[in-house]
Amino acid sequence: MKNIVILISGRGSNMQAIVRAAKSEQWPCRIAAVISNRADAEGLAFAAEHGIATAVVPSKSFPSRDDFDAALRAEIDKFAPDLVVLAGFMRILTPAFVEHYAGRMLNIHPSLLPSFPGLATHRQALAAGVKFHGATVHFVTAELDHGPIVEQAVVPVLPEDTEHALAERVLAQEHVIYPRSVRRFIEDRLSIENGLVRVDHAAGKPATT
Repeated sequence: MKNIVILISGRGSNMQAIVRAAKSEQWPCRIAAVISNRADAEGLAFAAEHGIATAVVPSKSFPSRDDFDAALRAEIDKFAPDLVVLAGFMRILTPAFVEHYAGRMLNIHPSLLPSFPGLATHRQALAAGVKFHGATVHFVTAELDHGPIVEQAVVPVLPEDTEHALAERVLAQEHVIYPRSVRRFIEDRLSIENGLVRVDHAAGKPATT
């Protein structure tokens, strides 16, 4: 039974998708905690309503990124996580923090990485005139929005798209691929070989479920 700790900064819609999928599909895991750097994060209420422990490590209370990351790491490690999931966690993490969770921390980014890292990805995509956009689940490394790619979802860019419309379609796909990727980790179906993620489709339950 693996432990998952999820980090959020806002409503945590991907966190909610993961919680619902874990329950409905009966994953062999326990979502041990949802932790936020903001006390007003809406997702904390959802987690509490589902019987999940919550905690707040307020980023504004620390004089440096190193101090905040040390406090956050201490809070996370209280729950002995096998996997740390970033679900809209709006903080840039220090290399030491990332190294501590190397190979057991996932993130989802709203673009087809390596294209459009950073913020305002949908605006970047529209400005670039790309015909396809999407989302990427990846293992976290010290380089922002990089790291071995677990899965991607492709969304066509329509001529009439606005940032909001494109973002909504991408988010719908995030809610599909992020829970699936987390489940594959929990079922020991992900491995990293030469910087690339390999998915064992034969192990565990069928990958399409």
